[in-house]
Amino acid sequence: MMPHFLDLATPTAAGLRAILDEAHRRKAARAGWPRGRVDADAPLAGHVLAMIFEKPSTRTRFSFDMAIRQLGGTSIVATAVDMQLGRGETVEDTARVLGRMVDAVMIRSNSHATLETLADHAGIPVINALTDISHPCQVMADIMTFEERRGQKVEGSCWAYLGDGNNMANSLVEAASVLGFDLRLGVPHGYDPDQAVLATAGCRGGSIDLVRSAKAAVEGAQVVVTDTWVSMGQISAKDKLGAMMPFQVDRALMAKAQPDALFLHCLPAHRGEEVTADVIDGPQSAVWDEAENRLHVQKAILLWCLGKL
Repeated sequence: MMPHFLDLATPTAAGLRAILDEAHRRKAARAGWPRGRVDADAPLAGHVLAMIFEKPSTRTRFSFDMAIRQLGGTSIVATAVDMQLGRGETVEDTARVLGRMVDAVMIRSNSHATLETLADHAGIPVINALTDISHPCQVMADIMTFEERRGQKVEGSCWAYLGDGNNMANSLVEAASVLGFDLRLGVPHGYDPDQAVLATAGCRGGSIDLVRSAKAAVEGAQVVVTDTWVSMGQISAKDKLGAMMPFQVDRALMAKAQPDALFLHCLPAHRGEEVTADVIDGPQSAVWDEAENRLHVQKAILLWCLGKL
């Protein structure tokens, strides 16, 4: 089976653990190096990564581009409007062409169906850099950040997610059920994570609780995670913002978590909406380490997809 990285439910726990351990190892090995210097072993020398963006990007674009460079490879970056894909060529035909020209494809897509179709027809590894359903690379960076900051593996830890049951929430559900950590989702009625994702995770036996109280979600948590309430491409809705306001992460809410709990946010953040400035800019925030770790974990994902782990 082609080793695509489409979500966090498909790889085994051993596969995800191998990726995390490799990310930690490679980050440590580069301490003090110039960022443009290639890793000593240059494991992807001669390899080319295609990077396709249907949505704007900062962290995803820079982290994947630097990831393939540090591994010794190169990248080709294109938006949908740069390609015939933006003028009506089918995803299937685009996939068949790319599969003959590059070694792997990373796509940041509006639709999860586009990602799956690309993977079905490319004949090379395809990596999900974000869809409307999941954001697996980001959650792997979140887990790496927790392990780095706390000096322990994620297995058996306790996490809280607050706000919209969006792609971040879905990927956290998958990660918790595969790797074995506790997850409490504090979301308002009508904004639950994907029901199929929750059902599949439940079959794995993960400890995942859906609650309607922000305080109940964060009580004793080691990590508090949130995301923007209005995702990219959505139209801001006053009713949605009103429903989300009781789930804002502020200092009083963080005080309900463990004293050394970490605050994580995939960024960009809207200070004063999903999180207050004193939390995201405060001592418990690990968002800048989290952003940097996108680079390191994605290097390991590339190696896993290309059979180098």
